Amino acid sequence: MKKIVSLLLVIALFCSCNEYQKALKSEDVAVKFESATKMYEARKYNKAIRLFEQMSQAYRGKPQAEKMFYMFAQSYYKTKQYYLAGYQFESFVSSYPKSEKVQEAAFLGAKSYSMLSPEYSLDQADTNKAIEKLQNFIDTYPNSEYLVEANALMRKMNEKIEKKVFENAKGYNTISDYKSAIVALDNFVADYPGTPFKEEALFYKYDSAYQLGINSVPAKMQERLNVAKLAYANLIKFKADTKYKQKADEMLARIEKDLQKFTK
Repeated sequence: MKKIVSLLLVIALFCSCNEYQKALKSEDVAVKFESATKMYEARKYNKAIRLFEQMSQAYRGKPQAEKMFYMFAQSYYKTKQYYLAGYQFESFVSSYPKSEKVQEAAFLGAKSYSMLSPEYSLDQADTNKAIEKLQNFIDTYPNSEYLVEANALMRKMNEKIEKKVFENAKGYNTISDYKSAIVALDNFVADYPGTPFKEEALFYKYDSAYQLGINSVPAKMQERLNVAKLAYANLIKFKADTKYKQKADEMLARIEKDLQKFTK
């Protein structure tokens, strides 16, 4: 019995492959559409894509075109070809604005761009594009069933941009360019007031002001130490139990000690 079942499966597979090869060579788009649909439903997306690519231009305007282009976009998405998926979903939304699939397609198009977003340390052109697409989706479909996920993706993309800007600003502290660090970290906090990196930014601004102060020439030391003292106050005001509290307090003690030189 098992041998018979195995034989039937082999025959079915052979027929399926034979049918697919015939569809690839066929000039009849209806044959291609039928085979592509079978491949798509069987989750053989790469095979479906080959057929969709062959018939896409000829199929525009036909009654089944909406279904075909939706499956085409989904096939790219399922195979993680996100550039092509994003393009096809956007084209679908533009071509079929009244489709029952339009909201899903708009979301997946935006999500496709978010999937292309690289590590924060790399160029963030794709991340910025994802933010633009996600914001457009949120504005267009404020009551969408995909809104929660869209907002979560938006937060993730924004956080990645913020981290890159923060790390660039912090980098000045790392290379001991403390003047530039203070300016860059000030700008970062001003531009991203709700950032999750605010505590770190305030500390590294404080550290930069501190390093600049204690290593300053005598003529500028008092002024710079007072700037560092103010940076400490801003850090503690933002978060009294900051994870940098012990180190910050030790630095403040040094500041206070050095400032005593100017009170005599």
